[in-house]
Amino acid sequence: MTESEFNRQIDATLLAIEEAADASEVEIDYENSGGVLTLTLENRSQVIINRQTPVRQLWVAARSGGFHFNFDAASGEWRRDSDGAELFAVLSRVISEQGGEAVTLTVG
Repeated sequence: MTESEFNRQIDATLLAIEEAADASEVEIDYENSGGVLTLTLENRSQVIINRQTPVRQLWVAARSGGFHFNFDAASGEWRRDSDGAELFAVLSRVISEQGGEAVTLTVG
């Protein structure tokens, strides 16, 4: 994947996360600045999602830890490098745990 392809994919993914946050049943504020998307939950805790261009990864930082995702061109999904878990499933889990409310983020 070229750098420009990577950046297009990341931009589309960050937008999809914003749209999923808007569509969720809970209050999630977000700010996107320079390829870093900060999700602020109702309890004021944050989940940070950012691009890591040199290694062509998307990183997620949450209270439960840091997670690295690689883009799987075959499925068109971001998959966690440690176990293959899909990005939106991981985000749903960490936001639910961290915010104390069940959240399911889906690609619309």
